[in-house]
Amino acid sequence: MSDNPFSLWVYLSQSPLLWLTVTLLTYAVTDAVSLKTRRHPLANPVLHSLWIIGAFLLLTNTSYTTYFAGAQFVHFLLGPATVALAVPLYENRKRVAAAVLPMLVALAVGSLTAIVSVVLLARAFGLPREVILSLAPKSVTAGVAMGISESLHADPSLTAVSVILTGIMGAIIVTPLMNFTGITDFRGRGFAAGIAAHGIGTARAFQVDEVAGVFAGIAMSLNALVTSLLVPLAVTYLLR
Repeated sequence: MSDNPFSLWVYLSQSPLLWLTVTLLTYAVTDAVSLKTRRHPLANPVLHSLWIIGAFLLLTNTSYTTYFAGAQFVHFLLGPATVALAVPLYENRKRVAAAVLPMLVALAVGSLTAIVSVVLLARAFGLPREVILSLAPKSVTAGVAMGISESLHADPSLTAVSVILTGIMGAIIVTPLMNFTGITDFRGRGFAAGIAAHGIGTARAFQVDEVAGVFAGIAMSLNALVTSLLVPLAVTYLLR
């Protein structure tokens, strides 16, 4: 080991525990910064964790495969975290029940707008068909979006990137946009965040208000179902 000053790093970089620690530590630091800024939209911990870890992987010449082998436990926790959304949903069930009809209307309009807008914009910029198909399910959670992408014979990797970018952009924009438009009902604010920005938007909604988080979680779940039905129909019609 003394003959090679990098031998310790080579040893550690192969340890799954290292990348899990890097992921958790990075998020803990960025979340603390976000808290210090009173959850300012531009201090979004997901956004800053993304570029910090990405830069670290580039500097250490570490492949994503190696990184994910260690950090996949965090990925596994996405399932339990999603299920845990049922707790605040149950606690706010009366508010949810009272807003079923407006939610269904907003779900239909929001889902369709998210799909049609990106397809039309992509066509306007002359993007290839495969890229357009990959971008179409961008507003649903990554697992569902990648499944839709595969069913359309598109590129699931590109879909995953677009999903993450959509979520981050939504989490940054949603609060200033709602404030600017004068929307004060946290049910509507949260539902919009869940439809447009899936899990990352939902996490942001919970940071702002619990009711917003509950409605964001509902929107995220329902939008995954509706989008999986609408995307094949929409792209068939729009890309004829």
